Amino acid sequence: MFCYNCGCHLSEHDFCTACGADVSLYKKIMYVSNMYYNDGLEKAGVRDLTGAVTSLRQSLKFNKNNIDARNLLGLVYFEMGEVVAALSEWVISKNLRPEKNIADDFIEELQSNSARLDSINQTIKKYNQALVYCMQDSKDLAVIQLKKVLSLNPRFVRAHQLLALLYMDSEEWERAERELHKCADIDRNNIQTLRYLKEVEQMLAPDETVRQPAKKKKDEAVRYQSDNEVIIQPLNVKEPRRGGASTLVNLGLGLLIGLAVTYFLMVPAAQSNARNEMQASITQIGNESDAKTVRIQELESQIEKLNRENDALNQELDGIVGADGTMQTIDELLSAAASYLETQDVQAAAEKLDAIAQSVVLEETSEGFQSLYHMLLAAIGPEVAKSYYADGSAAVQAGNDAAAVESLEKAVFYDDTNLDALYQLARAYHRLGKTDEAVAAYEKVIEKFPNTISANNARKYKNELAPAE
Repeated sequence: MFCYNCGCHLSEHDFCTACGADVSLYKKIMYVSNMYYNDGLEKAGVRDLTGAVTSLRQSLKFNKNNIDARNLLGLVYFEMGEVVAALSEWVISKNLRPEKNIADDFIEELQSNSARLDSINQTIKKYNQALVYCMQDSKDLAVIQLKKVLSLNPRFVRAHQLLALLYMDSEEWERAERELHKCADIDRNNIQTLRYLKEVEQMLAPDETVRQPAKKKKDEAVRYQSDNEVIIQPLNVKEPRRGGASTLVNLGLGLLIGLAVTYFLMVPAAQSNARNEMQASITQIGNESDAKTVRIQELESQIEKLNRENDALNQELDGIVGADGTMQTIDELLSAAASYLETQDVQAAAEKLDAIAQSVVLEETSEGFQSLYHMLLAAIGPEVAKSYYADGSAAVQAGNDAAAVESLEKAVFYDDTNLDALYQLARAYHRLGKTDEAVAAYEKVIEKFPNTISANNARKYKNELAPAE
């Protein structure tokens, strides 16, 4: 036993030797919980399952963390056919002790067997349907459902008891007795079972202690017993002579009465059997229809999912093959490379590269595409950069900083090693009041060309825009 405060092992003292907490009452509670657990274990061993449930519940009232008591309670519920209650106890036990808990094995054994889980689910549904039939006074259908339940789960005590109660209601005492004996074989001291069984035994063995009237000194009749019937024949009584006609009339009346009795007894029974068979057929057809409906819904869901996937693939294919797709962009890049190799027209190749850069995200293209693009850019870049730098310088001299920025950005794009273009771009940004762009351009000048006059000037202008903290 461990201390509730610090978790140290407790000694025979009424206080914890580690933290000094008073554990006298705590020990008593643990002892009572263990006592009820041992009592429940003994009762379960002799198949007193109801008594075991009572004791184990008491044990958990005193100590809800008694893992052994909770696991045993789940086993007792499972033995009584209460699979849902058993799983609930095992899940709680697993949450209280996630590791080294035998409840894991119990849960895994059930969950690994899909057929067993389906059988449990069907058992619960059919038992609930039997209860509905009972409330609707459709007792024959309830009996059919309960027989199906017991064929799936023969140890379901509540189903046995309900079936026995229905037999008792229809005065089928022998069948009720058999069902109650099955309950007793599973749970020997179930109060409900014992109460039903007592009533059934009273009906099967009625009280024979009724007093017989005293015999008269002189018997006026002769009594004798034939099988289980007592026949009384009066003395000194002469039977009247009967004629042949009266005998025939009596025989005819008896025949008519027999036919009437046969009709009124057998025809309703046959009709009831026919109704039961028809209702059973309707129930079976309904179950099959429900199963087919579920299957149709599953297939419709699969079709919908496949249609969505097909649409996504078509969109992806359009993105690859369409007018603005990847294949079209690759063709344009190959065309630009071929045109440059054939004509050496730097400006035309640059225009095509600009169009390609605007239509795709280079980082998302393939390695081969990026490699060819950068090779072509490196081949034409310096020459194109010179042209754009000349246009940008002319715009700066003309005082048109906006046009200068447009040309110098392209010059830096095609040749980022052009110091003059990068520095002039930073100055144009500065003059236009684009502080963030100017600071970023100054930093590139300082980083790429650290030991130059342009870098020193860039550092000065940058500190004017963004003073160092």
